[in-house]
Amino acid sequence: MQKEKWLIVAAFFTTYFVWGSTYLANYWAIETLPVFGMGGARFLTAGVLLWILSLFFGDRGTPTLRQFLNCGLIGILFLTMGTGTVVWAQQWVPTSTTALIIAFEPLLVMLIMWLVFTERPGPKAFIGAAVSIGGMFLLINQPATLTGDGAYKGILGILFGMGCWAFGMTLTPKLDMGKNKFRATSMQMLVGGAVLLAFSFAANDWDGFAVEQVSLKSALAWVFLVLFGAILAFSAFNFLLSRVSPDKAATNTYVNPVVAVVLGALLNGEVVTKQTILAGVVMLAGVYFIQTATGKAEVPDPSSAE
Repeated sequence: MQKEKWLIVAAFFTTYFVWGSTYLANYWAIETLPVFGMGGARFLTAGVLLWILSLFFGDRGTPTLRQFLNCGLIGILFLTMGTGTVVWAQQWVPTSTTALIIAFEPLLVMLIMWLVFTERPGPKAFIGAAVSIGGMFLLINQPATLTGDGAYKGILGILFGMGCWAFGMTLTPKLDMGKNKFRATSMQMLVGGAVLLAFSFAANDWDGFAVEQVSLKSALAWVFLVLFGAILAFSAFNFLLSRVSPDKAATNTYVNPVVAVVLGALLNGEVVTKQTILAGVVMLAGVYFIQTATGKAEVPDPSSAE
């Protein structure tokens, strides 16, 4: 029991701080690596490694064509369109601001479940929505957020990617993706990564790229995203789901933005204003109202920038 207790503590630490640090890792990775190519190669590599893990853990049966197609659809929503767009937006939007905007995601999930799947949320959720919208307004409506030629484009990209994640999260429980979680996530990464890599070539993402221009910082950030951001953090999250309640496992929703803001300020020289801090507190309060109103926590994408 004592050993399991420490494993649970270590798993919480991993989901809190590893996923919180992926925002900065993504930013460093795309400094000298093609934006979409970096993500495509990252997910393909992680997908292969997770497939190998799936051979030793969980159900070893061969996935059906339907399960593969379902995983592929979720992989495209989560990774190609979701994470791919958010990482692209980080060329113009600071990592701390990106993380705080992503904290807005439970509101989009609630709206999709209500408008598309007619699952009407309770009054507490509407209070959370109003609070979150107020926090989002505080965050975006300040010069520190809206500086630079691509700021508006970046924010729209983040909102689009977040919408893809939210739609994917509402679809996931309704699709059969097999019992083996490692294999299901592996198939999502393989398909999502392949499509993102293909898009990177179609978009001329690799034009002018040379291996010798890749900095050590970008290379190490990419390795971190594969080994820690995808595989280790996802494994830790699945371990928590088997040992604690889902609402406790998903408390990373509140901690990840804080970690991202602190790391952005300390390691990337990002300016964190008092208004940004206030906006973060308000938005996270809104997220708390939304999640506690639904009675169940949403499961985040393990390989995203969250």
